[in-house]
Amino acid sequence: MSKEFKIYTKTGDDGSTGLVGGSRVKKYDIRLEAYGTVDELNALIGVIRSAKLPENHAATLVEIQNKLFNIGSLLASDERGRAFTERLSITEQNISFLENAIDEMEEGLPALKHFILPGGDFAAAQCHVARTVCRRAERRILEFAEKEEVQPEIVKYVNRLSDFLFVLARKLAVNSGIEESPWKQS
Repeated sequence: MSKEFKIYTKTGDDGSTGLVGGSRVKKYDIRLEAYGTVDELNALIGVIRSAKLPENHAATLVEIQNKLFNIGSLLASDERGRAFTERLSITEQNISFLENAIDEMEEGLPALKHFILPGGDFAAAQCHVARTVCRRAERRILEFAEKEEVQPEIVKYVNRLSDFLFVLARKLAVNSGIEESPWKQS
């Protein structure tokens, strides 16, 4: 039988939060900025999944959301907590999964010859928003990595994920019959 968790603990009322492993840090710590932005990205991918997507894209997004929870757990772990979260590590196989999905989606897309404006249908536009949040998560993770060791595959995965989200946005727009809008310098 699993233990039920209360949604509130009152332990964070002093402006601190507990890490996996038991230590406490301020809620504005860069570690929290890193895993909080990963959580924001995960929630936004949930918004994208709420659109009517082809099953293969929906399944891929579920896989990505699970990996983002892994990343958040890894980033939220102190020294003692790493013993519990080590099994959640991101692997080169996870990165290859994204690369293969990108390659597969790009096969049916027109060649990219110019910058395009974010847009398309709702799901495509949300992919563009998710891409920018993903880039912010990457910056926060890199900033945190200057303070503490971060598994290099996490950075690679998040970097590749932003590419995936860009290509998915293009794919969803094209599949919806929406033409891409090129950037017109003015």
